[in-house]
Amino acid sequence: MKQQKKLNFKMKKWFSNIAVSLSILCAFVGNSKAQQKEVPQNFMQQIYEQVKTPYKYGMVITPADSAKKVDCPSVFRKGKNWYMTYIVFDGRGYETWLAKSKNLLQWKTLGKILSFGDTTNADAMEWDANQKAGYIALQDVSFGGSYKLQKYSGKHWLSFIGGKETGYESGKLSIGVASTNKNIAKPHEWQRIGDPILSMTDIDVRWWENKKLFKSSIIWDKSNTLGKPFVMYYNANGDTSNNTPKWRWFERIGMAVSDDMINWQRYQTDPVVHHKIGITGDGVIQKIGDVWVMFYFGAFWEGRKNETFDRFACSYDLVNWTDWTGDDLIKSSEPYDIKYAHKPFVVKWKGVVYHFYCAVDKKDHRGIAVATSVDKGKSYLEFVK
Repeated sequence: MKQQKKLNFKMKKWFSNIAVSLSILCAFVGNSKAQQKEVPQNFMQQIYEQVKTPYKYGMVITPADSAKKVDCPSVFRKGKNWYMTYIVFDGRGYETWLAKSKNLLQWKTLGKILSFGDTTNADAMEWDANQKAGYIALQDVSFGGSYKLQKYSGKHWLSFIGGKETGYESGKLSIGVASTNKNIAKPHEWQRIGDPILSMTDIDVRWWENKKLFKSSIIWDKSNTLGKPFVMYYNANGDTSNNTPKWRWFERIGMAVSDDMINWQRYQTDPVVHHKIGITGDGVIQKIGDVWVMFYFGAFWEGRKNETFDRFACSYDLVNWTDWTGDDLIKSSEPYDIKYAHKPFVVKWKGVVYHFYCAVDKKDHRGIAVATSVDKGKSYLEFVK
């Protein structure tokens, strides 16, 4: 009996030690991953295998006529339907539109959600009177998740490029926010929130963004990884080259954070995703397991002078991003995207990945195309001749 008691005691102690060791190991692994700044490329390869879309379906939204250009898709789900915001340039500037789909392949345009300033009213003189290019905010970030837009303070939100000058991305471009408490599945004007939230003239403007600010993407990080719940990624350009043509006007992706969606603070001095030459832009964030994935586009990089393409980077902490070094996710290969294929928005639904992007043909027609992870056939939609 005494020997049995001793054996039981030893067994309990052994199991207790094993439990403590496992606990320490788990804590170490967790802390190690949280502190790890670089995501291994062999793990990035696994991400690539999950997100790649080798089958180009073709065009899903084209402009009503050849004088207009359609750009920058953002896709979300509400109820049983899918919705897409996108921007239209008509010669005057950008406006933001809404479309609807049941299957992510066939889309019907519904109407505008951000329009030009009315020339008969005071808003014709506002900072964003002639440019309002909007992008959805606070979406469920889970890859293969609900893709629903979350409400904050009883409203849905979006961010947008705003500008007063007419023309293609002309003049001073800043970032604003807008919100609505109405049905986001119906086209209506979202309400802009006062002045720009980020501008090239801000006292704390960084070296890489002192010319123009472009697309932004806002996530709701409920873990407050960076001490704030709302995290914005945005691309901008600056000129630190003493006006040397070869080195000027490059775009890079940086960060800002907020407690309330209205007041924003830039996060660190330098951009977080950038390349030596060309454009790095339009970052959109999703999460696969415990890794953040940023889908973005590159253009005119060193050694790829006339190319545009979609790629991705990964992060454990939202700040330190590891670039994928393998194949492009999307690049030019078809007549409808032979000039440019870029600006990603990726959705996984019922096991199929849909990669929406902006396609530009050799005649500079611009619209929205999609590629998929399984063969969905071919679209019959074409640009207006």
